[in-house]
Amino acid sequence: MASTSRPVEEFSMAFVTAPNAEKAKELAGGVVSNKLAACVNIIPGVMSVYEWEGKIETDPEVLMMIKTRTSRIDELTEFIRKNHPYDVCEVIATSIEGGNQPYLDWLAKTVPEKK
Repeated sequence: MASTSRPVEEFSMAFVTAPNAEKAKELAGGVVSNKLAACVNIIPGVMSVYEWEGKIETDPEVLMMIKTRTSRIDELTEFIRKNHPYDVCEVIATSIEGGNQPYLDWLAKTVPEKK
């Protein structure tokens, strides 16, 4: 069976949860000022249910939706890991397959290609 590989999209969104809006703002400011992301939306009111150390936990969190270049996801993840209070922080990414071209152009100008 022949496999078809999809091209890697130029841009991605990363999703990161944080314990509160203050920590999310701190992380968002860091990734934007370090040119690892063009924009971070901080979405309040998320309730996370998960298993941790054998127990089911339910915690209020905020969700960050981070727009960046696909080539910068590894650096973005490392920044979050170094600055996040959780032992195992959530950083998951998905590609942006399309969108408003002027916005994507702005994203491209704001976040430089990986060196």
